[in-house]
Amino acid sequence: MSRRKARAYIMGAYEHPTRLATDKTIAQLHMESALGALADAGLSLLDVDGFFCGNDMPGIGAFAIVDYLNLKLRHIDVTDTGGSSYMIHVAHAVEAIQAGKCSVALITLGGRPRAEGANTGTMVRPYHHAQPEIPFELPYGNMIVGSYAMCAKRHMYEFGTTSEQLAWVKVAASHHAQHNERALLRDVVTVEEVVNSPLVADPLHRLDCCVITDGGGALIVTSPEVAARLNRPKVGVIGMGETIKGQNGGKVDLSFSAVAKAARTAFEEAAIDRQDIKYVSLYDSFTITVLMQIEDLGFCEKGQGGRFVADGNLISGVGRLPFNTDGGGLCNNHPNNRGGMTKIIEAVRQLRGEAHPAVQVKNCDLALASGIGGWLGARHAGSVVILEREA
Repeated sequence: MSRRKARAYIMGAYEHPTRLATDKTIAQLHMESALGALADAGLSLLDVDGFFCGNDMPGIGAFAIVDYLNLKLRHIDVTDTGGSSYMIHVAHAVEAIQAGKCSVALITLGGRPRAEGANTGTMVRPYHHAQPEIPFELPYGNMIVGSYAMCAKRHMYEFGTTSEQLAWVKVAASHHAQHNERALLRDVVTVEEVVNSPLVADPLHRLDCCVITDGGGALIVTSPEVAARLNRPKVGVIGMGETIKGQNGGKVDLSFSAVAKAARTAFEEAAIDRQDIKYVSLYDSFTITVLMQIEDLGFCEKGQGGRFVADGNLISGVGRLPFNTDGGGLCNNHPNNRGGMTKIIEAVRQLRGEAHPAVQVKNCDLALASGIGGWLGARHAGSVVILEREA
């Protein structure tokens, strides 16, 4: 099977180092992340002619940050699908570049939920109240963590998945985080410690949940012509997929996510097989999020995710599908509760050979980043990008 040639390249990637931003504004986090990614690519703000962001901007849409950075743009995209937005931004940047709308696309993320006292999925976010279906759900006390717990409970009922199997996802993330000096949680944990941590929403325990961090990140996507003149490794975008899964008129099936459809599109576009992928960055708001994506991406059969993740199969150098080698959202960083950005950044590191030596995947030439935004048990978006290191 011949691979598709990249139509654009990720040439800059930067993860903001802070995990608690009591001394920075949201605009500063976006600005510092943007400058970091541009410096990584060998470009400047003057080169940027496309800007992509979600609704984590201060003020209305992209206005404040575009003005704050004094960008001179030909193209803007303010698509927002929660934590999966940044995979979609990469895809949309590729499409815009191919259409001639821009040649250097800047994608940024920034936020301060930890400094502002946010909790892990235990409240309804303010903008959710405007959704027409929310008033019918609020009386039942549903919240983000409850939505994901509902999916986990259903998965256990349908397929016999256990809390111990879910715990292996956290264990793998912790094995990677120990090597990341910036990770919020660096202690290696055991399956027993995960299942014995306090229950948050049955069957999810505290250690099944992601961290809350401030900070941000940024990516630079360029045209092939711009990439050719930059002295940086070229990470090509060869496959992209995105979709939204809703309530299906009340015919709800909690056994799969929107990633299932997005993955089919991405793999068809990339023209590669699942076994070609050397590394995966998977959105890990909760352990069940990872397990379901592994199934929906086609790395194992539906219902076999629990067995697949057990016994260290996600640990770099140990298992056959290394994931989230920076520690992911479960241990390292989940800036502004939007983990898609950091998933792409770590995939870029792996393809460049710039991950920590203890977790760097050997001969990593193909990587996948998958995101879920919204509520897994209700309405959510799934987005997948497949990336290739170009020699």
